[in-house]
Amino acid sequence: MINKLSREILSANSIHLFRNKIFNRNKRTYPWRETRDPFKVLIAEMMLRRTKADQVKQVYERLFTEYPDVEAMANAEDKKLEQIVYPLGLKWRTPAFGLVAREIREKYHCKIPELREELTALPGVGEYVAGAVLSIAYDKKEWIVDSNIVRLFRRYFGIKTSKEGRRDKHVIRIAKIYASGRSPRKANLAILDFTALVCTPRKPKFEKCTLTTRCHYALLCSQ
Repeated sequence: MINKLSREILSANSIHLFRNKIFNRNKRTYPWRETRDPFKVLIAEMMLRRTKADQVKQVYERLFTEYPDVEAMANAEDKKLEQIVYPLGLKWRTPAFGLVAREIREKYHCKIPELREELTALPGVGEYVAGAVLSIAYDKKEWIVDSNIVRLFRRYFGIKTSKEGRRDKHVIRIAKIYASGRSPRKANLAILDFTALVCTPRKPKFEKCTLTTRCHYALLCSQ
């Protein structure tokens, strides 16, 4: 339960201030960020689960050279897909690429859905991937939360989170307000970059951080 003080800390104004401090900073460049093709963004985000972005880049480029669209990937042999995606590890997720392409072809005539509930009903697509597709490909005001974002919210706002912090209502509320401003695509990419480059799990880069004057964690560390 969130008390009165927590509600004040998590006010819309404080979240927008937080947003403005990291918006459009610390950009990383990857091929799936250079496209607005929702299918390419969807597959990239599925590949990025539990995998570093730099590992995904080469596999992404080879995969879409072989199978450039929904129809091509829906017709791909599972064994061939497995060979391409093998360097990423996590063999259990490989069948999901063919499955999701076939379902999109059959249910949506090769068009990627623009509703969160339709996306999350697809094989291998959870809340994070759905939000990433909607915000990054379609520039919709849709939220994303992963473990890195939970860590940033916990540190900056001084909130408590459960072990599965991605599902905490107050964490999702912050993410929704964060994504509700202008350019949700840029905003969500900015928070992903900030957690990867500045608010890292170990030894956060305080010297590069634009949040230190209001960040609970930074203030505690400076005492």
